[in-house]
Amino acid sequence: MPSPNMAAFCARPHSLLTSPYTQQSVAMAAAFAAFRRFGDLLTRRLTPSTNLGLNLRPMSGFAQEEASKAAPEEAPGHSYESLRVTAAQKHILHVQLNRPEKRNAMNKAFWREMVVCFNKIAEDADCRVVVISGAGNMFTSGIDLTDMASELLQPPSDDTARISWFLHSLLTRYQETFSVIEKCPKPVIAAIHGGCIGAGVDLITACDIRYGTQDSYYQVKEVDIGLAADVGTLQRLPKVIGNQSLVNELAYTARKMMADEALGSGLVSRLFPDKESMLDAAFTLAAEISSKSPVAVQGTKINLIYSRDHSVMESLNYMKSWNMSMLQTKDIMKSVQAAIEKKDLKTVTFSKL
Repeated sequence: MPSPNMAAFCARPHSLLTSPYTQQSVAMAAAFAAFRRFGDLLTRRLTPSTNLGLNLRPMSGFAQEEASKAAPEEAPGHSYESLRVTAAQKHILHVQLNRPEKRNAMNKAFWREMVVCFNKIAEDADCRVVVISGAGNMFTSGIDLTDMASELLQPPSDDTARISWFLHSLLTRYQETFSVIEKCPKPVIAAIHGGCIGAGVDLITACDIRYGTQDSYYQVKEVDIGLAADVGTLQRLPKVIGNQSLVNELAYTARKMMADEALGSGLVSRLFPDKESMLDAAFTLAAEISSKSPVAVQGTKINLIYSRDHSVMESLNYMKSWNMSMLQTKDIMKSVQAAIEKKDLKTVTFSKL
């Protein structure tokens, strides 16, 4: 389903400047009804004919370990309606999109809670890596049209300029929902199974590393309801896969990109046969990253993102300014000493950051 771009839909300059407010209200009501019909249709199409969650194969090591103990407790300070945050391992938080009965559709609470959640994680000195996944049978079906329509289609004004400013503010908040992942200095690993539709693509392109299952698929869905994606996909996806022609094809047609194509294009770096083995690998990777110096890892993420958006020379200059401070960390001596003594970094204690 699509990310919430209603600026093109609700604030078209020509229609609003030349039509009376009564006609505008009728148009909005008609749009709302159309969205409801579309949502119902898409819901039926997304509902699997078989139980995709059924897995008769032996569980992986991670799944067996998880099944053998009580459900992980909610991480302190992280109580949400649309998310579930648990301490998966030492220094690792697991953020789950937690509306499985709605295929993890992104409701109003989600857009607000993601910002709160990742701002807290950014300031959590004990957290070094985040794994984000979806509960239930799919990663996410995108925006919850039914829940979001009232906010998007009923602006609190009848004035074109004020409606436009309202939508501008609304879209700014929605964009921050995924930009906050990128701004978080802790690496974020996306573990994707089943469908990753509409706003789901916006979400995963803001993550640092993406793993997928063989049954995963990816869909830039917005054009199917007359919108241009506006919360990150069009800006980040070209830089993630480095193929503008393919990005254009996906964005213009809303076709599904299946798992093998996602792997070949670089959208995901690894594929796994099922969700359990994928999560097992994601947490193994997170544990490996968390064993490194947090000064080094977080500095690496910040400079990688800066370099993506700046020239080589600008990025080198930024790196000099960064490391003129960070080279003074005691983590370097600890890491070098461990290498000399042939010790695993997992045995080295780095201070919280």
